[in-house]
Amino acid sequence: MRARWAGWIGLLAACLWAQPGRAMHLGSVDCDTGIPSDEKLGVTWFPRGDVFCFLLADPKTDGSFASYLHASQASEIGTDLASVGLGDRLAFVRWNGPSLGEGVQFGVAGNVYAQFDLQAPSHDLVNADYVIGLPLTFRRGPVSGRVRVYHQSSHLGDEFVLHSTVPRENLSFESVEGLLSAEWRPLRIYGGYEDLFAREPEALVSRVVHGGIELRQSTSSVPGGHLDRVRVVAGADVKTAKALNWALAWSARAGFEVGQSPGEEHRTRRWSLLGEYYRGPSPYGQFYHLHVEWWGAGLQLGL
Repeated sequence: MRARWAGWIGLLAACLWAQPGRAMHLGSVDCDTGIPSDEKLGVTWFPRGDVFCFLLADPKTDGSFASYLHASQASEIGTDLASVGLGDRLAFVRWNGPSLGEGVQFGVAGNVYAQFDLQAPSHDLVNADYVIGLPLTFRRGPVSGRVRVYHQSSHLGDEFVLHSTVPRENLSFESVEGLLSAEWRPLRIYGGYEDLFAREPEALVSRVVHGGIELRQSTSSVPGGHLDRVRVVAGADVKTAKALNWALAWSARAGFEVGQSPGEEHRTRRWSLLGEYYRGPSPYGQFYHLHVEWWGAGLQLGL
């Protein structure tokens, strides 16, 4: 218990004492916050974008994606999977300042993460994780962060249950999470801590340490035209949990990120073509106790 509170106090102290570097105005933020360049300082209700950038390599990142994954060995989940995520967020309010792209934001975000067995005759749904949370995000110079409380519930697919010997479990939990991120173009590092409560089953992972690193090309690979924001991107994400004997879950993604120039009245969403690799305890529902290894590729859409 003391270690748990010490972790949260340390995170809070880091947020309060972090010294701001250069102002991260729109257009200079490598990870692309999506904040309109004509937005005013002060309070904005139901704003676009966010002051905290999504996590490139996290298997349960924000936004939507579709990936093909091939396992190095057979498991209860399957060998060839289609991994799909559907998500969006609604920002209620943002306090902009002291510079545009800095401030504090509060809203609601939801995602569904589903896996389909491509070797089954009807491409059976294996598992679906439903996540809804209340993120509080902030940015000051190159330092940004996210604190959120969220709920997850997981459900096996009907066809999978009919043809599998895997016993069904009611898996759900609430969690409080804190992440702190720092950017030095083209490098970004982040880390934080997560504590699960109201868990079912009770033996579910209760403490999680989370960190990662990202690299984004500072200049476009295709100058000019509508695709003047084509950049090479790469990221590695790692999680470890006490209840799994601190076994490491590694996730890596690399490829091309495409978007239009900031400042346009109607911006397209950022999208990416990425190769993927994952090794460690499964991130999917009640299969968290399985050790898996996947290779694949997919399309990712930013918020």
